[in-house]
Amino acid sequence: MYKKVELKNGFVGMEQEIAKTWKEKDIIKKNFAMNEGKRYFTFYDGPPTANGKPHVGHIETRVMKDIIPRYKVMKGYKVIRKAGWDTHGLPVELEIEKKLGISGKDQIEEYGVEKFVKECKESVFTYVSMWEEMTNKVGFWVDMEQPYVTYHNEYIESVWWALKQMWEKGLLYEGHKVMPYCPRCGTALSSHEVAQGYKDVKDLTCIAKFKLVNEDKYILAWTTTPWTLPSNLALCVNKSYEYVEIKANIGTEDEPKYETYILAKDLLEKVLKETPYEVLKTFKGEALLGTKYERLMPFGEVEGKAFEVIHGDYVNLEDGTGIVHIAPAYGEDDSLVAKQNGITFINLVDKAGKFAKEVEPWAGRFVRDCNEDICKWLKEENKLFSKEKHLHAYPHCWRCDTPLLYYPKESWFVAMSKLRDELVDNNNKVNWYPDTIRTGRFGKFLENVIDWGISRDRYWGTPLPVWTCEDENCRHQECIGSIEELKEKGIEVPKNIELHKPYIDKVDLKCPKCGKKMHRAKEVIDCWFDSGSMPFAQWHYPFENKEMFDNNFPAGFISEAVDQTRGWFYTLTAIGTALFGRSPFENCIVLGHVLDEKGQKMSKSKGNGVDPMELLDTVGADATRWHFYTVSSPWLPTRLGLNNVQETRKRILKYLVECLFFLCVICRNRPI
Repeated sequence: MYKKVELKNGFVGMEQEIAKTWKEKDIIKKNFAMNEGKRYFTFYDGPPTANGKPHVGHIETRVMKDIIPRYKVMKGYKVIRKAGWDTHGLPVELEIEKKLGISGKDQIEEYGVEKFVKECKESVFTYVSMWEEMTNKVGFWVDMEQPYVTYHNEYIESVWWALKQMWEKGLLYEGHKVMPYCPRCGTALSSHEVAQGYKDVKDLTCIAKFKLVNEDKYILAWTTTPWTLPSNLALCVNKSYEYVEIKANIGTEDEPKYETYILAKDLLEKVLKETPYEVLKTFKGEALLGTKYERLMPFGEVEGKAFEVIHGDYVNLEDGTGIVHIAPAYGEDDSLVAKQNGITFINLVDKAGKFAKEVEPWAGRFVRDCNEDICKWLKEENKLFSKEKHLHAYPHCWRCDTPLLYYPKESWFVAMSKLRDELVDNNNKVNWYPDTIRTGRFGKFLENVIDWGISRDRYWGTPLPVWTCEDENCRHQECIGSIEELKEKGIEVPKNIELHKPYIDKVDLKCPKCGKKMHRAKEVIDCWFDSGSMPFAQWHYPFENKEMFDNNFPAGFISEAVDQTRGWFYTLTAIGTALFGRSPFENCIVLGHVLDEKGQKMSKSKGNGVDPMELLDTVGADATRWHFYTVSSPWLPTRLGLNNVQETRKRILKYLVECLFFLCVICRNRPI
């Protein structure tokens, strides 16, 4: 079948010749065209970020994605394998900031939003040739000539349609909440984005002393974020726990110095450690409710109810003192329990994560850099009981790696909490491999789902299609669900309007209520909403290709790495449930991470990564594919390196030799 060639590198040379023949004879396209008119088996390809380089983890996903569709074609199914590119969001913006030598929103706006957006658009396919080369070398049969692209107008229009559907169902709303916020990127993040960015870090923690009003007693409260103490407004106990009042000697045996403290009984030994103490009385937390205490730090004006003890069910006895310090501006639980108890609000931090001018000692400094100084201030004022470094998981921005802050913010949300039971029910109908994902990592996430904050105060993304009347007495709002609707309701809409900032920001609507102008909300949306919309947006549904969508929804098979349980798997499920009342996929193989040969996580700092092109050029695609298929179950971590893949190649040769020997024996003994 193949012409005789000199192969300098054995298997690799043979693979190159086969790939060349596939291209010359259009083998892959012919495979795509097979079984026309037959029953569909649908595969969804999760879109990688187009402006990032491929790594060995992408080889794993491509290898696993390839095998099932090929098998289904051989079984007589019509299988469409459409590639896609995730082109919006922070990943692209951060690359352009680096290229331009700028950082943060102020410098972007100084540079010019229109120029910045053009740079983002032009940069999107920087590494597309590398992706195509890697995809071809590994033998992943997917249509990269007609991909879906999330920045195309047609794709955005389908996303707008989805948002309009949610608007009409009462699922899309604007609200003021304390949200995880990246001070470097200047935007809020969603819960599933936060779930991907936790890191174990050692932070300075402290136990502060809150003096009761008109009493020589202190309530002890522990915090892992001392920078929030200037904004303290309440203390929270669990009314069902037992608390104690103790007399502690914080001096020496020869020169005793006594102070009276209040804390949870079960945490006495953990907090006091070697400090001698005497229990004066024991009581339920309920007895503390309403107790007034003196303000801890005198920065900023506070008006309204504050500085008293309240109840919160979430207070536990695992760490700290059994008493939680409440700064409503910087914690979701803090905000909720404060509202429930009528506690007022104060925010002493700006959007850059720096203290406001009211916090005079540290004004203009990034808050997390002030923890040590705040503890020092507390000690000087006799308001510090103890401090120590504490290892805990802290959320970081999933793209720029900046520690997040919880921050009060106006944002747009999808009310996923209304769909919690439906999400769980739909998930239970999916075949997960392994099944523990269904009831564990993913299932638990859905059981505790919160509303999805989808708006982003950024520039390169799908614009939020909500317009609000400028009249303060009207404030009528409309969500636009198509380009046709935009042109129908808009004022002088350009014929070929590009659905991106800043062009879309120039389009106003005429308010149907009062006749004044309506302006678009300035935000773009979470780029994960883009990728989660691909089942319908890749076909520009519902504006065209309705039959194609109906024939290919839901997907029979998807596969990505385990981190996508809080990423693409979630957004697919969330949007599918909100729009169509079901999960958009039936079977999902969840892949374990790729580790180095010693079982360590690959990282740039360790220098233990494997270059995907070097791997394929050295040991070949077949050996690499066979390695991923056979070395362990797909959902377990895979050790990968040139040496162990070469061992896998030796095993392939052994199997081939044994098969050849078997055939020779059969042929030799076959009667003529």
